[in-house]
Amino acid sequence: MNYDVIGDIHGHADKLEQLLGKLGYSAKGRSFRAPQGRQAVFLGDLIDRGPQQLRVLEIVREMVEAGDALCIMGNHEFNAVAYVTPDPLNPGDFYRPNSGDTPKAEKNRNQHAEFLRQVGEGSAQHVAWVSWFRTLPVCLDLGGIRVVHACWDQPSVDALWNAGWKPGDLLDDRLMAILHEQNADGSESSLMQARKLLTCGLEIPLPNGKAIQKDGHRFDSLRIANWRAAAQKLSDVALLPRGQEHLIHDMEWPLGLVMSNVEGSPVFLGHHWFSGHPTIESPKLACLDWSAGKGGPLVAYRWDGEESLSDAKLVWAGAIQ
Repeated sequence: MNYDVIGDIHGHADKLEQLLGKLGYSAKGRSFRAPQGRQAVFLGDLIDRGPQQLRVLEIVREMVEAGDALCIMGNHEFNAVAYVTPDPLNPGDFYRPNSGDTPKAEKNRNQHAEFLRQVGEGSAQHVAWVSWFRTLPVCLDLGGIRVVHACWDQPSVDALWNAGWKPGDLLDDRLMAILHEQNADGSESSLMQARKLLTCGLEIPLPNGKAIQKDGHRFDSLRIANWRAAAQKLSDVALLPRGQEHLIHDMEWPLGLVMSNVEGSPVFLGHHWFSGHPTIESPKLACLDWSAGKGGPLVAYRWDGEESLSDAKLVWAGAIQ
């Protein structure tokens, strides 16, 4: 099987339909049919932000159910499940806190507000989509390629699969509880860290009260492109919004920060909000999130069995920022 791997859509169905047309997918009822011998692979983050989230979900789910596509879970789908799953250790709240007037609850409500508006918070439709999100695997090893939302880390993949979150397993309440367990000292458990690494990527704390400003909120951690094995400077691996590069000007390479050389079958990621002209990261890794949710293009990679990736296999719909 050959695959068309598609990055984060964030509710922009117009770009998705245009991209599928460019890839040779044909209209099939309210969805699309894959060309013979091909299958689409969606990297998650179907929802939040954009104006056509239900249309995106309709297209993707029908393609998955027809065998024309596969889809993994992004951090936004995981958050949507956590947003409505009660936290037994915090009665009246949820695994993704959203009640009360704390800064965290406000941020979580704002990030998810457009999805809730479009789907109807608490509606039967809302419940049905969250139930479908629970069926999505955290990652897939398809033999010739590996797909994960933010970071492929084999020990973390093994840990989550051994805990019962293998492809085909349901993200049920038992597993949600396991993934939110903390150690006795209040630190994150190894399984919580594994889930965050795969769906959110590697993050390190910013020092001295520094914070990244994004969408009106403060974030005190820095995303790291830990697959850039040849990097010599922190600026080579720090994934910062434009205009905030000054936050790391006086930071040294953090003690214990180790880059990972990607070996084996190629890896495809989303999540990281790249901008500019789409390009692969290396012959073994491509990030396909080029900020479709913020005016950028929706990007796909047409994989035809090659062991080394090439820029020539990238296809996109929408304007390049």
